Amino acid sequence: MTKKEILTILLISCTLVLAYKIAFRYRQDIFGSSPVILRLKGKKTVNDVTSQIGETVCKRLLKDFDKKQAVYPPEKMKFLAFKQEKIIEVWVPQKDGEWVKVRVYPILCLSGGLGPKLAEGDFQVPEGMYRITGLNPNSAFHLSMKIGYPNEFDRKMGIKDKRLNLGKDIFVHGGEVSAGCLAVGDQAIEELFVIAAKAGIENTSITISPVDFRKFRLNEKLKLRYDPIWTTELYKAIKSDLNRFRE
Repeated sequence: MTKKEILTILLISCTLVLAYKIAFRYRQDIFGSSPVILRLKGKKTVNDVTSQIGETVCKRLLKDFDKKQAVYPPEKMKFLAFKQEKIIEVWVPQKDGEWVKVRVYPILCLSGGLGPKLAEGDFQVPEGMYRITGLNPNSAFHLSMKIGYPNEFDRKMGIKDKRLNLGKDIFVHGGEVSAGCLAVGDQAIEELFVIAAKAGIENTSITISPVDFRKFRLNEKLKLRYDPIWTTELYKAIKSDLNRFRE
């Protein structure tokens, strides 16, 4: 094979790779929730929401952030949701890097009971450590943040228990009704949505716990709706995660 033929093959290969990347990106724009497609459909984008209410939210939050010597907007953020206490705590780093609690929101509605989510349609709010994987500016419940359920642990236990349909589409959202999600009201979700958008969902996570294990011992008896054999393992992991966030 001549040098010219080798260069020709390399050029064709590079062209094909570039074409594939462009086609893949185009496919994402067509079938995903890109700002361009959302606007063509007459829908709001995340940027639309932050532009419309971002300044108002900033005014509501800035005093609390300044009081705790935390930077707004935060570089990363952690939500702690407690079913029994029906609250969501918002933790962000201070200027020195230490985590500090800046806000507490009441959970207005959550369905199911204490204990993990096991299957589609059980109306349970999942328990565990999750990423925030999406922001929906066009939610039927004002605004919403998608929780990355099921996570690796959920899938592993599902395989172990031979449970195939674990469920999906779990959100923190506005309004006052819920079927397997966490409803926090419209003003609260506006604030959570905006700071999550500004911090970046890749820097935002949530831990959902049946109770505040910083105040409860693991051997205390809880009235769980579901209590599979691996619940103790899950709650040990949740307790360890919660212990990083103390005042």
